[in-house]
Amino acid sequence: MTAATPTKTVLWTAADAAAAANGRAQGADWAATGVSINTRTLNPGDLFVALKGPNFDGHAFVGTALERGAAACLVSQVPDGLAADAPLLVVDDTLAALEDLARVARLNTTAKVIAVTGSVGKTSTKEFLRTALGALGPTFATEGNLNNHLGLPLSLASLPADVRFGVFELGMNHAGEIGPLSRMARPDIAIITTVEAVHLEFFASVESIADAKAEIFEGMSRQGTAILNRDNPQYARLLAAARTQGVGHVLSFGATAGADARLIDLDLGPTGSDVTAEIQGQVIRYTLAVPGHHQALNSLAVLLAVSAAGGDLAVAGQALATLAPVKGRGVRQAIPLPGGGSLTLVDESYNASPVSVAASADVLGHTQPDPGGRRVAVLGDMLELGPDSPKLHAGLADALVAADVHLVFTCGPNMRHLFDRLPPERRGAHADTSAELAPLVGAAVRANDIVMVKGSAGSRMALVVDALKALDNPPPSSSSSAVSGS
Repeated sequence: MTAATPTKTVLWTAADAAAAANGRAQGADWAATGVSINTRTLNPGDLFVALKGPNFDGHAFVGTALERGAAACLVSQVPDGLAADAPLLVVDDTLAALEDLARVARLNTTAKVIAVTGSVGKTSTKEFLRTALGALGPTFATEGNLNNHLGLPLSLASLPADVRFGVFELGMNHAGEIGPLSRMARPDIAIITTVEAVHLEFFASVESIADAKAEIFEGMSRQGTAILNRDNPQYARLLAAARTQGVGHVLSFGATAGADARLIDLDLGPTGSDVTAEIQGQVIRYTLAVPGHHQALNSLAVLLAVSAAGGDLAVAGQALATLAPVKGRGVRQAIPLPGGGSLTLVDESYNASPVSVAASADVLGHTQPDPGGRRVAVLGDMLELGPDSPKLHAGLADALVAADVHLVFTCGPNMRHLFDRLPPERRGAHADTSAELAPLVGAAVRANDIVMVKGSAGSRMALVVDALKALDNPPPSSSSSAVSGS
């Protein structure tokens, strides 16, 4: 006897989708259990949205989507070669139609909607919320980092009507991007994790970054709750913005006296932390299954959101012990080495900024290698930092030394400033690119090392991660060259 396959919830019938998107359904009657904009990740039963961009046109993949089991395709023109009864939803503009689906899905749900933004920590905090709220009731959350003008409407259009909580990440690179997302999501609760010196290539100051993050309040009502980092220098600016926008409730988190969620005690470990906090007068102790002081602070924001959503703090706090790191954001893996023994790889390759590199260095500093092992940092350029980029890169030397990182490898023109600033005994090697650096790191690491790899996505530090993972299965012969210095 085989177990029954769980029935997926129908998100959109042909009639409902046509009404929401002001379109015309054709072909056999259909019902979609998901929404997709990418045939590579499409699941059977999805409504495939054929978006057009400057370098692509999703209409070219409509046939592929139907072959892979799409329930129907949302199109602005009917591609050639389709069967006459192909299930389609025809609209004037597919992106506008996706946004319409998102708005209607938001209207149809009774879920408490929580939106998260911030210079760093958005995705981790979103995953904390998924876990904490998921222990309290059915919870839907943004997959991956689908947080922009395409990702948010896709996520909202995928929101089941009957969940208790909906969690959405809002991201931006420029001013004016978060406001429209907030007005679409209409959050009941909004978290700003922190405001830091990121995307300075596109902003005149950190204050202007704070103003852009504060756009998250634009979609909120007087019944909404804003949750702000009391320790951040931009707290007062964000508080004023929330009040000006008419947000009715503002709560704060941090180690600062007077915070509504205040960190009382923190026992940091290499893979997690024991936290004691006071949440609106209630003392709560819980284990956080990811390491770092910054993550402990973000967990306070999560518990404030749980409280604001009417959830049980004790149950939510207990659930945080079951967290797993997000791919590219702290996942640890033991890598066997050809000569025996193993190293510990800490994959932080997804992205980087000055504050996040310093935080990762602090986590590395709280990790004690086994005998003979070293703390090793492999760092790629942090991008979009503007004219202060050389200074911001060089300034990381203090954090790495304070964390007693024994050996630092770097790549990229900006990281050269850090490499030159480091004490000579802590310099591993520098290369122009991650591809050139990877074999140098692979040749230098040894058993019991703890190796943290981090850099902006454009630095392609995943190449170093992949090279380290391959150490236990080296090719029969290989050769490489790179520019190094010490």
